[in-house]
Amino acid sequence: MAGMAPVDDRAALLNSPARAPMDRDDPPWSEPMKYLHSMVRVRDLDAALRFYCDGLGLREVRRRDYPQGKYTLVFLAAPESPEAELELTYNWDSTEDYGSARNFGHLAFRVDDIYAVCERLQRLGVTINRPPRDGHMAFVRSPDLISIELLQKGEALPPREPWASMPNTGNW
Repeated sequence: MAGMAPVDDRAALLNSPARAPMDRDDPPWSEPMKYLHSMVRVRDLDAALRFYCDGLGLREVRRRDYPQGKYTLVFLAAPESPEAELELTYNWDSTEDYGSARNFGHLAFRVDDIYAVCERLQRLGVTINRPPRDGHMAFVRSPDLISIELLQKGEALPPREPWASMPNTGNW
């Protein structure tokens, strides 16, 4: 492709004069930009709501069914940050396995008590893939295999069993 740098020459591209840093005090657009939401496709809406609402404590903000297109959109948000939403897209007749593609990365949530959240998720049958051994960070997967990072609010909690000696399991 014309004008495209070879993949192995990324460092040169990132440091080239053609990619001069933008003046952050004078952006090239006139309207401010605001983060709205991240969307994930779910195969089982009830299982997804159990995970995100009952497990993680998100709240349903709004829901809209689209009978013509045969899908439902459910928007969720954390009580402390209602402006940042998670959109669950449920395609009614889909049998597609969305898979566990890692190019998405993960969703991250700050929590008040990482141990309590992990205990609640375990009671719901969720595997803690990366336990909060350090009292600060854990990873789990949603029913649709979305990687979810949990971060302790403020300072890390003191290490506690069973988490301190629990090994990682699966992909996170």
